[in-house]
Amino acid sequence: MSTDYQQAREALGLRLRELRLTAAGDGLTGTQLAQRLGWPHSKVYKLEGGRQTATRDDLRAWAEAVGQPGAFEELAARLKGFESHIRSWRRQLAAGHRPVQDTWNVAVDRARTIHAWEESVVPGMLQTADYARHIFLRYANLYGTTRDTDEAVRSRMERQAWLYQGGRRLHALVWEAALHALVCPPAVLVAQLDRLTGTIGMDTVELGVIPLGASLKVPAANGFWILDRQVVVAEDWHAELWLDDAETVASYVRVWEALRESAVYGVDAQNVISEARRHVNSRHRGHH
Repeated sequence: MSTDYQQAREALGLRLRELRLTAAGDGLTGTQLAQRLGWPHSKVYKLEGGRQTATRDDLRAWAEAVGQPGAFEELAARLKGFESHIRSWRRQLAAGHRPVQDTWNVAVDRARTIHAWEESVVPGMLQTADYARHIFLRYANLYGTTRDTDEAVRSRMERQAWLYQGGRRLHALVWEAALHALVCPPAVLVAQLDRLTGTIGMDTVELGVIPLGASLKVPAANGFWILDRQVVVAEDWHAELWLDDAETVASYVRVWEALRESAVYGVDAQNVISEARRHVNSRHRGHH
């Protein structure tokens, strides 16, 4: 469990305790409140100590039992707040990249449809092992975190099995800039571009490339993934944001749809990738 999530649970627990202690009269003891609610005594202390996650029903019952039904909305908003996790990279990567990849695998495995947008790298689900290795090393250097690169690469490659299961669909959009970005040696990038070309025409993948010269409805800003139109995972330099409230998800879907209008597909996408491949080869022929 992320530390951010735990901190939010503890903050909610402190607020619940405050409501209990300021209940009409001289407040309530934990035992009295538990009796009023018909709960085991331990549940009151677990909720207050941030050792158990409250449900909306728990919060409504608590607010009513302490004589402050009006506090329910505020408590529910707090609960909603930590359902949208901000997973700080420093904390997440403390144990290396592998656990982060494993968490992703669980989320992806449940999804039937994924919409992805990447402006500076090839999407993880379409990466070669060599390309992924260089990406992980760049981040490990940046954050000074554990280098478990091989395990992280294996975990990311396991995730790609999703692409070979029926009834799944990855709608990936990539900005052409990502096809030229040397976040790895040129030979690795060339192999990665070949792999991308190979995904065009797969029945589980719809790959759109937005050419650098394309007219854009919205700026080509940070990458994000939408899982089943229920959860958005967006990456920033400080954290990975897991967002699940309907309004936020809807706005990311709108951004994705707006970007999609600038993309080319099929043969046109192949041509953009081939051009990038030629460009990488010609620029770096002298380096081989």
